[in-house]
Amino acid sequence: MISLRNIDKRYGGVAALNQVNLEIARGELVVLIGPSGCGKSTLLRTVNRMTEPDGGQIIIDGKNALASDPVLLRRSIGYVIQNVGLFPHLTVRENVAVVPHLLGWDKAKRLQRADEMLALVRLDPARFGGRYPGQLSGGQQQRVGIARALAADPQLLLMDEPFSAVDPITREQLQEELLRIQRDVRKTILFVTHDIDEAIRLADKICLLRDGAVVQYADPDTMLRHPANEFVARFFGQEPVLKRLARYSVADFVRIDAASVAAASAAVAAGADSVPLHAGARAALSKLLGGLPLLAVTDTTGAIAGLVTLVDLTLAESPAARDELAA
Repeated sequence: MISLRNIDKRYGGVAALNQVNLEIARGELVVLIGPSGCGKSTLLRTVNRMTEPDGGQIIIDGKNALASDPVLLRRSIGYVIQNVGLFPHLTVRENVAVVPHLLGWDKAKRLQRADEMLALVRLDPARFGGRYPGQLSGGQQQRVGIARALAADPQLLLMDEPFSAVDPITREQLQEELLRIQRDVRKTILFVTHDIDEAIRLADKICLLRDGAVVQYADPDTMLRHPANEFVARFFGQEPVLKRLARYSVADFVRIDAASVAAASAAVAAGADSVPLHAGARAALSKLLGGLPLLAVTDTTGAIAGLVTLVDLTLAESPAARDELAA
């Protein structure tokens, strides 16, 4: 889908990007991360040519992006930024419909599409479509920004620290919404963040940059298990097992055999705590570290589906790794 080949960018004598090479497959969510000033936002903006590279090639869907009309290129790429950038004088529905309007869609079609996108990000069009951005919370505005970026159905979405300006609870909700939307529509996404936990949770692959160059490019498990060098290991820090747990839910670790269900049911009857299947594995770990011997696990109907223990979560950090240990 995207091939970045030997991308260079200099400001005076300083190399903002230094021979960057990346291959991003269709439907992947790739996170750019690194220290401040490492070039991640610069690299993101070269893809839609908001920043023109000094050298290299940008190939999108087999076409040379540097030979395209930059205005038309940008209209074909979704773009979400930290401060949303909604037009305050337009309604929410009109904001979402901006790019379809620029592309010449008729009014009925673009407004229908706007309502579809608002529904996708779980903002009721009947309730929110006629409001103005100033009447929304920060999290709601960010959802509108995502809806607007998706309105023209681009195959590529660029997201530049989109959730960094909201509170931690809203940020977690937006991350979950992005993962849900990605499961539904499967776009190719290039995502910039400073947040290591956010990168690990969201990414199919992580690209770690330093001084404008790629230090390591791999899926999160590989990055945490097999850092390319000391810088990568130090950047991601201690407790890699705990960090990897952010990628999994309780459903990945639950014991569902008859004996486990019976034990969980008995524990709940005696007053033990429970956790839903869709809960994050780290949230379950926090409960178990409080001294509980086990957690009952409930399904979407509230029925007991099994149990999970501290050993389940700490013996191995993923089903694949548990299989490796068993073998």
